[in-house]
Amino acid sequence: MSIYPRVTYEMTQEDLDRILDACKPVPYMVIGGHAPSSPQDNANAAWSALGRKMGFDYMTVQPDGRSSRSFTAIPSETEQQRKERIEREKEVVRLAEIARLDKVIADATAARAAMAKEQE
Repeated sequence: MSIYPRVTYEMTQEDLDRILDACKPVPYMVIGGHAPSSPQDNANAAWSALGRKMGFDYMTVQPDGRSSRSFTAIPSETEQQRKERIEREKEVVRLAEIARLDKVIADATAARAAMAKEQE
């Protein structure tokens, strides 16, 4: 028995498409002795990104046999940590939107003032 419990995850179709695309070979010509990343490297990077997004260790992924989108893996964070991270990420997005709207308002106010000044 493992001390780390395996959890069943299900990725979206978009996530699956991203991983399948990463596995495709990339045609290339070697110029200057630098080859591009291999399909294996690209697939590893795609799984790593999905692991960060969904909160699991991408090196522990195993198929669970239910569908091509479901798998098991060992979580990289507890459920509480995941909830806290998601809340922090939502707050960052909220603050960025407030800053964006403040800029839109400031730009619109400056444009309005310029137009009013032209009217005088």
